[in-house]
Amino acid sequence: MADKFKIIGGETLRGEVSIGGAKNAVLKHLAATILVKGKTKIYNVPHLTDVDIMLNVLSDLGAKYVYDKNEKSVEVDASNITSITAKYELVSKMRASFIILGALMSRCKEAIVALPGGCAIGERRVDFHIKGLEALGAKIKIENGYVHAKASKLVGTDIYLDIPSVGATENLMLAAVLAEGSTRIQNAAQEPEIIDLANFLNTIGADITGAGTSEIIINGVKAENLHSAEYTTIPDRIEAGTFMAAVVATKGKAVIKNVFPAHLTFFNDKLIKMGANIKLIEPTTIEVSCRSRLTSINFVTQPYPGFPTDLQAIAMTLLTTANGVGIITESLYENRFMQVPDLRRMGADIHQDRNHAIVKGVKNLTGATVAASDLRAGAALVIAGLTAYGETTVEKLHHIDRGYEEFEYKLQNLGGKIYRYNDETENQIKGVFNESRL
Repeated sequence: MADKFKIIGGETLRGEVSIGGAKNAVLKHLAATILVKGKTKIYNVPHLTDVDIMLNVLSDLGAKYVYDKNEKSVEVDASNITSITAKYELVSKMRASFIILGALMSRCKEAIVALPGGCAIGERRVDFHIKGLEALGAKIKIENGYVHAKASKLVGTDIYLDIPSVGATENLMLAAVLAEGSTRIQNAAQEPEIIDLANFLNTIGADITGAGTSEIIINGVKAENLHSAEYTTIPDRIEAGTFMAAVVATKGKAVIKNVFPAHLTFFNDKLIKMGANIKLIEPTTIEVSCRSRLTSINFVTQPYPGFPTDLQAIAMTLLTTANGVGIITESLYENRFMQVPDLRRMGADIHQDRNHAIVKGVKNLTGATVAASDLRAGAALVIAGLTAYGETTVEKLHHIDRGYEEFEYKLQNLGGKIYRYNDETENQIKGVFNESRL
C-alpha cells in the first residue's frame, strides 16, 4: 500500500525540533567503511530508505552490519569483502551508492558497479568519476549498464575537475586513500559533506588535507595504516533548512537544535532578507521566527557556499505567497522545477522559462492532491500544504522517506496537522481529519 500525507493547512508551527545526521554525509561514510578490514562505528545515522539501500549494498559485498535505531548508530564489519560487484537492483535505486566504486577500487583494485539511479532532477553524468579514476591508473570499460574498473595499482596524480562535482570529488578521495604517492584534486567540491568525509577518512587513518577548499591533497597510505574507529556524522543542513522554511512559511517560531549554522550562511541570509528572524541561541541551536508576510527576492542556485540546489524547491514554496515577484535561476540541473505543476495546482502563480522560474506571490495557496516527484520537491509540497487553505494530499511519499526521518512526527510536534495513511488505514484516521476541521 502506497503511503500518503493528509495535511490540514493553516496551523502556525511552534516548539522545538532536533535535526538528524546528514544523509549526504553518512552514505559516503558507510561506503568508506569497506576500506577498513575490521569494525567501524558511525553515530548520528538517520533512519532513511537511502541508508537502508547503502547498507544492503555493503551486505551484498560481504560486509556485516548492526543498525541500532535507538542509538542512531551503525557498526560495519568489513573484514571480509567477498564481492566486487554492486548490483543494478541496488545502485539503480539511489545515485549516492555509485560512491562505492572509489572505495572498491581503493581496497580491491577492481570494481564492477552499475550505473546510478536516483531522483529524476536532470542528467548527472559520471564522466568526471571515470576520467579521474583513469588518471589514477584504472582501466575502465562500460558495458551492459555497468562500469568495470581494474588496476594493478593506483598511483597518485593531479586531477582537475571541469566542474566541482560532489560525487566525483568523493569517489576520487576514496580511490586515492590507498594509492601510491599523493593525489591532488583541483576545482574540488567544497560542501560540508566533503569536509566530513575527509574527517572520517582521517579518523580511520587516511592522510587528507584541504577539504573544504578547491584543492584537496590525499597522501596515499598503506592498507595496514587504516584501522577501526568511531565517528559522529554532522547534522543535515538540508533538513535544517527545510524546517526553518516550514516555520517561516507558517509565520511561526521554533527552536532548531543540532544544526551547524555556518553550513547555512547563504540560505540564512536569504531568509532574513525575506523577513525572517534568525537568532543564535547556542553554537548548535538557533531560533527561527516570522510574524508578517514575506518579501520576494531573487536567487540563483550555485555550488557550495552558494545557494543550495537542494533547497531551491523549498524556497520556491516561500515565494508563492510572498509579497512581490521573485525570480529563481537553477544553474546546476536542467530538470529541477518538477514541483512547479503541483504548486500551480495549489494556486501558485509561476511562469517557467527554461532554467528560470518567475514566481508572483498570491494571497494564499489552496489544498489539492499533489505528488512528490523527487525528494526535495516532495518536502516543498508538504510545506505548501502546511500553509494552504484547506486539505492537501501528498502522494508518492517514498521520495520523501529517502531523506527525511520521521518527517510527519517532527512536524506534528511543532503543531502541524499532518497524518500518514494508506488506502487500508484511511478510515481509521478519518475521525482525526474531521476533528481537525472543527
